[in-house]
Amino acid sequence: MKESVRINFLKTIGTIFLVFFTCAPIFWMLLFSFARHPDFLLTASAYNPTSDNYRIILGNSTLGILQYLRNSIVVSVIAAVLVTAIAFISSYTFTRMRFRFRGIMPLVLLAISMFPQISIIGYLFQLMTSLRWINTYQALILPYTAIALPLAVWLMMSVLTQLPYDLDKAAMIDGASRLQIMRLIIFPIAVPGVISTMILSFILSYNEFMFALMLTTDLKARTIPVGIALFTGLHGEIPYGQIMAGAVVATIPVIILAAVFQKRIIQGLAGGSLKG
Repeated sequence: MKESVRINFLKTIGTIFLVFFTCAPIFWMLLFSFARHPDFLLTASAYNPTSDNYRIILGNSTLGILQYLRNSIVVSVIAAVLVTAIAFISSYTFTRMRFRFRGIMPLVLLAISMFPQISIIGYLFQLMTSLRWINTYQALILPYTAIALPLAVWLMMSVLTQLPYDLDKAAMIDGASRLQIMRLIIFPIAVPGVISTMILSFILSYNEFMFALMLTTDLKARTIPVGIALFTGLHGEIPYGQIMAGAVVATIPVIILAAVFQKRIIQGLAGGSLKG
C-alpha cells in the first residue's frame, strides 16, 4: 500500500471517528427528546416519535423554559460585551505599552482564574446578599465577567501581538492619541478576534451552572442550565424526554451563533486578520 493511500485512509478513519464522537451525543439527545418513554430501547416497537415533550416544555408556563432561555441570553450577552470590552483594552495595554510588570500581570490573571468556583461561592453569596443582588441579573453578570476575563484577555493578546507596532508609531506621528489609535486603527483590524472572543465568552457564560444555581431562586433570573436541572424537582420523577427537549431548545441559540459567525471565529482563533 502506497504511503499516500495509507495517509488518506487514516485521515478518513480519523474524520469518521471525530464526526461520530461529536455528533453521537447530539443525535442521542434528539432521539430522546422525541421519545414517548425513556425505556423505548427495551423493545424495538416501543419508539414512536412524538412532539409532546416540546409541547409540554414550551406550552407550560410553570416550567418557564422560555423565561430561563431569555434570562440566559440577556445575562450572557451583557457579560460577553463587558468581558470583550475590558479584554480588548487590557490586551492593548499589555501588548502595545511598556511599563513595569507588564509580562507578569497576564500570568497572574491566568493563575487567579485557576481557582475552582466552589472555593469562592460562599463569599460570593455573602457579597450578593449584602448588596441585595440575589436573584438578579447583576448577580450573575459580575461573576460571569470575572471568570471569562482571563480567557478573553489571552485570546485578545494573541490577536494584538500579531499586529505590527508600526501602525501605532505612524498614527502617533500624525498626532493621534492612544485612545484614537485603539478605537480607529487597531479595533477595526482586530474585529475577527473581537468577535471570536465575544462568542466564546458568551458560550462560557451561557453554560455556567454553579453560580446560577446558588445566586438565583426563581424564574426572575434563573438561567436555562439550572432550569433544566430542576425539572426533576418539579415532577417528582425524572422526565427524560422533557429534559432532552429542553436541552435541544437550550442548544439552538449556540448552534445558530456558531453557524452564523463560524468564519469570524476561525479567523479570530487563527490569530488575527493581517497577512504577511
